[in-house]
This record gives sequence, structure tokens and C-alpha cells, in this order.
Amino acid sequence: MVAVAGAPASGKSELSAALRAALAQDGRRAEVVPMDGFHLDNAVLDARRLRARKGAPETFDAPGFIALIERLRSGAEVVYPLFDRARDLSIAGAGVVPTDCDFVIVEGNYLLFNEDPWSALARMWDVSAWLDTSEETVRERCIARWLAHGHTEPQARARAEGNDLANARRVLAARLPADVVLADP
Repeated sequence: MVAVAGAPASGKSELSAALRAALAQDGRRAEVVPMDGFHLDNAVLDARRLRARKGAPETFDAPGFIALIERLRSGAEVVYPLFDRARDLSIAGAGVVPTDCDFVIVEGNYLLFNEDPWSALARMWDVSAWLDTSEETVRERCIARWLAHGHTEPQARARAEGNDLANARRVLAARLPADVVLADP
């Protein structure tokens, strides 16, 4: 079980995909499991008045995600949800980790987060990596992400600065130690 953690838009998905490809070249079976499939649905966020904070720790099904990680550690086949960013929703049962998987690479913002219930995850990783990315790089990448999803420049900037950077600062303020820290060039 490998954890790849970092702020929003720090490069977690890219690093996880590269690690999976490198392991495959070495003849090892690896699967990437993103935490984002555990985003609460927008209707639930609306009812809780949390939609503007989507991506914050309290906008995820943390107990469900922790249960998934515990199941993954058992070695059984595990089916999990994936997040479709373009449609802004989670898709149940969209990913599968088979029993013959050698490595599970889990990527997400809160894998090394020192707040309950997230802090329970720290003991579940065989190795953990933190992507140390500057706030300016996170800002630029988040704005580019929202522009790519059809937001105007002011909307993209507002979403990045009003929510994504708040989440980045929060995870940085309460991050647990990682086995490996990788600095963004």
C-alpha cells in the first residue's frame, strides 16, 4: 500500500500513473486508487451547505474511504468509486483492484492528514510520499484545471483562490510525516 499525498493539483495523479507504469515495466501489477471517488454528492453537499467548500475534508465520505483502505489491505478483490471531474460526480463501482495486484497506489489530499477520522490512515501505508508543491504552482494549476472545465478566467481564479488554496493550506498545516518528500521542481 503506497500513499501519494499532497495539496490539490500537486501532481499526485501524474506521479501515481508514472509509478504504476514503472512497476508494470518491471512485471509488477499495480493499480491506482484515487481518494476523489469518495466526494459526497452535490445534493448532499447542498443539504449540508458545503458545496462551495467541495474538496475540503468534511466534503468526503471519510469513513467509507477508510473502510475501503482496510478492505484493500485484506488482499481481496475490491471495487471502488471513481470521480468524474467533467461531470462533477462520483461513479460507483467504476474501479477494481484484483486479488493478483502486487501494489496499490492510493492518491489523495488527506492521506497524511492529522485530523480525525483521516489520521487513522497513517498506520495503513507501507510507504508514503508527500508532494511538496509551492502555493503559487498549486494556484496556477488549479486555475488551469478550472479553465479546462469551461470556467471563465474570473470563475477559475475565484474557485482556485477561494476553495482550492484554502484546502491546500489546511492540509499543509496538519500534515503527518511522510516516508518520502518530493519537491516540485
